[in-house]
Amino acid sequence: PFVAKLVVRAGFGGVYLSGAGLSNSLGVPDTGILTLKDFAYAAKFISKAVKLPLLADADTGFDDIEKTVKVYIECGVSGMHVEDQLFPKRCGHLEGKEVVSAEEMEAKIRKAVKARDSVKKDFFIIARTDARGAVNINEKNQFDEAVSRGKAYLKAGADAIFPESMRSVDEFKKYRSSVTGILLANMTEFGKTPFLTADEFAKLGYQITIFPVTIFRYLAGCTARGLETLKKDGCQKNMVKDMMTRGDINKVLGYDPGTGGK
Repeated sequence: PFVAKLVVRAGFGGVYLSGAGLSNSLGVPDTGILTLKDFAYAAKFISKAVKLPLLADADTGFDDIEKTVKVYIECGVSGMHVEDQLFPKRCGHLEGKEVVSAEEMEAKIRKAVKARDSVKKDFFIIARTDARGAVNINEKNQFDEAVSRGKAYLKAGADAIFPESMRSVDEFKKYRSSVTGILLANMTEFGKTPFLTADEFAKLGYQITIFPVTIFRYLAGCTARGLETLKKDGCQKNMVKDMMTRGDINKVLGYDPGTGGK
């Protein structure tokens, strides 16, 4: 929630709750360990903290996609994406992931849409396909399968498609020319996708770009270096220059302590 407030201050148009980011921050890998309850707890605090639209990862739907949709709406989430991986899922840019059949995912989308329409029709449902890189699909057919699934998921009622683990600018271009509708691009580090800016993705025809774990990894690096410095120096004096002051933090929180507070 504090980072979400900084997202607002930086001028971004939305906040993303990452499954990998949340899992890692709670000390576990992104392998489907967290439950709907864990995501809902985080989403509640974020949606209370900021007015920006909140897009949340929903992994493979947490066993009950209809319940997931309704709980997310109750928590103030504006939209979610659900993926077609076989549970337990893996990070989309790691080796060894598998996908369920397209028909199983289409049925899940239809259930999600039906649940959404019964509560809040403007809740945004994004279907993610992990066909690109899935070990249970022949590598030569993976991209075409991702295209085929994107088209099918839109027909099933998804509001947008998230083609995970695209390998190149050409693949992003080809996917855009093959699949109509709203597309989401995932710009993660240490993955299969080359570095592109949000503007470059927009020029390629992608309406949404997420940076799912960027700030978590940045903070993790800073924290590790800070702890090394504190251990070595025995004092935080040489770290203060890189810190937000108490006053700056209070401004972000909208808190006026009166006198002092620097």
